[in-house]
Amino acid sequence: MTDSVSRPAPLLGTWAIAAMPGVFVLLWSTGFIGAKFGLPYAEPMTFLVLRFAAVTVLLCLFAALTGAPWPKSWAEAGHVAMAGLLLQAVYLGGVFASIFHGVPAGISALIVGIQPLLVAAAAGPVLGERVTARQWLGLILGLSGVILVVWTKLDLGVGTLWGYALSVIALVGITVGTLYQKRFCPQIDLRSGTAIQFAATTVALTPLALLFETRQVQWTGEFIFALAWLCIVLSLGAITLLFILIRRGAAAKVSSLFFLVPPCTALVAWPLFGEQLSPLALFGMAATMAGVALVNISPKK
Repeated sequence: MTDSVSRPAPLLGTWAIAAMPGVFVLLWSTGFIGAKFGLPYAEPMTFLVLRFAAVTVLLCLFAALTGAPWPKSWAEAGHVAMAGLLLQAVYLGGVFASIFHGVPAGISALIVGIQPLLVAAAAGPVLGERVTARQWLGLILGLSGVILVVWTKLDLGVGTLWGYALSVIALVGITVGTLYQKRFCPQIDLRSGTAIQFAATTVALTPLALLFETRQVQWTGEFIFALAWLCIVLSLGAITLLFILIRRGAAAKVSSLFFLVPPCTALVAWPLFGEQLSPLALFGMAATMAGVALVNISPKK
């Protein structure tokens, strides 16, 4: 009887672990939609400072109540903060500013979605992970697809070159941040570690909001919903899942989950915001997704 009762627990754990990548992709895709919902009512850095300040308070309380261990040295805390600045300030700051400057949510997701290609290319020299010729082919194919999609959108007058450049900056931020987190912060406690990262990001983005934005917020129902969703579901849920996945797997393979985010985002943004892709842009997106897939497909032995 004891054996039969105890069996479901490991099965549940196995099921939860198996479901993590799919849940992460779904949650991460909604981040671009949440940004699109909230940005008409607040400027990007102001929006993010409100979001990160709220999440910092929640995580600090959670870490204190659960007795989470904190970094043992200032050097360790510095590594944690640096990873957070890359993964939060540079990445999300770039994405929000890009969408604010007219880049469609689906296209911003596509640009950032080639992150696994860059991670795969850098994982060899940085982390000692093997990068194959197939993965280099995927890098070329993926980059070509993104260039095609961005070119078609610019040709139609959708967004600005600066807006697309901001998405590229976000791409660099999350790529370097993933590698940095994997190398320097492999054992951080997720409760205290993410609290430090969001606190550092709040401090970094506040001067940008003070110097370059009006800091006016329209507290509409849409904005409150977007802020609550991004704070709880994205900053607490999806980011925690990302860190767990980074810790459990090779950097290149974890990052390849992002290849599912652009099509998910595009599918949601189409009925909500009327964002459409031309046949040529769809071809470019398909080429990018194929390129990223090459990074993660293991050849049969």
